[in-house]
Amino acid sequence: MSGRELTARLKDKARELGFDRVGVADAQIPPSYPHFLRWLDAGRAAGMDYMERHAEARAHPDSILEGVRSVVMVSLVYGARSNTPADAVGKISRYAKGRDYHHVVRGKLEELIAWLKTERPEVRARAVVDTAPLLERDFARLAGLGWIGKNALLIDRKIGSFTFLAAVLVDLELQPDEPLGASYCGTCTRCLDACPTDALVAPYQLDSRQCISYWTIEHRGPIPDDQADRLDGWVFGCDVCQDVCPWNRKAPDGRVAELDARDEWLEPDLIEWLGRSKGDWKRALKGSALERARRVGLVRNAAVALGSARRADAVPALIDRLADKTEDPTIRAAAAWALHQIDSPEAREALKTHRDDDPSGR
Repeated sequence: MSGRELTARLKDKARELGFDRVGVADAQIPPSYPHFLRWLDAGRAAGMDYMERHAEARAHPDSILEGVRSVVMVSLVYGARSNTPADAVGKISRYAKGRDYHHVVRGKLEELIAWLKTERPEVRARAVVDTAPLLERDFARLAGLGWIGKNALLIDRKIGSFTFLAAVLVDLELQPDEPLGASYCGTCTRCLDACPTDALVAPYQLDSRQCISYWTIEHRGPIPDDQADRLDGWVFGCDVCQDVCPWNRKAPDGRVAELDARDEWLEPDLIEWLGRSKGDWKRALKGSALERARRVGLVRNAAVALGSARRADAVPALIDRLADKTEDPTIRAAAAWALHQIDSPEAREALKTHRDDDPSGR
């Protein structure tokens, strides 16, 4: 069987497994690797130190699979269009509302590898689902799956950008696709104009130090005062730059039921989040992408969101978190910050009572 024929059958199998797009790129130095290094040097990775530690490994996919010849890229549409109002408090990024995509997508990739091994038993392959030092968007563009938009995300003209990207690295020479050389953003700047924190500092340039997704997911510890009141009601991630993109206006909803939103993540009760037990949090986060932020991060985010919204009805729950000296200092600091923002008589009295042990240092 020729490489061309095997590639065609591999693509058919990938689509049969539910992937919306599949393409192949030669294993090579990613074209945007120098840009990635400049991005790191400018400090735009914020506190994501692992980016710096693994920078050299991103120079070529052979750091993941020695002898790799081809990178099979797939994309999968996830979730459905959100009806959540833009001014809602307690917004969760669309990708995280269903089952953890790592498990869902990896399972499909392992099936694809198993099929490939029936065709070529000698093949060496590795599945990559956002867990290895691979510049996925670069290889997706090289594989013809779309272009990198001004919001720094991969966009496909038919299925938009609400897609998971994943890869199978193989030591076979498959038939590569033509890279998509054009950009179809044109003169549009809606993503840059809509970003609540100006994290898109220029077309194609994201500064994580200003990004809501960074502060609500990746950051550990208290959220600095200059960022805490700018989260725009988000408690995990942010979809603003995708929601306003014209290419997502007619994009289809996801077809994989496991990635559909769970009811508890659609309109979360943030006051209930503050009082939820650790055991209940553990059960809720099992198999969820929200586990990335952990209970501490999510309760912190809930407190900050309620404080930013000046929600007086949250004061009793915030006081409970501040008064609990066994609570994580990050959560207690967020509760104190929120009480300062609400500034009701009850909030001021609580802050006065707990001034000596206020972790925020105010």
